[in-house]
Amino acid sequence: MKTLRDIPVGGTAKVVKIYGEGPVRRRIMDMGITKGVEIYVRKVAPLGDPMELNIRNYELSVRKGDAEMIEVE
Repeated sequence: MKTLRDIPVGGTAKVVKIYGEGPVRRRIMDMGITKGVEIYVRKVAPLGDPMELNIRNYELSVRKGDAEMIEVE
């Protein structure tokens, strides 16, 4: 399984599935990360947390733990 965390800086990916339950999954979906959306990895902090993404024409920072719950292709 390939997650958003595995995508290198400058890479793009398409969301396949979001794991997690309840409020955590809902929060990820409320940020605009839903099945089928394209995500561009813009930057990653020096220690790998957080990641800065471009999604639906806006910038979003996501923690490493949340990025590991997003399966991509």
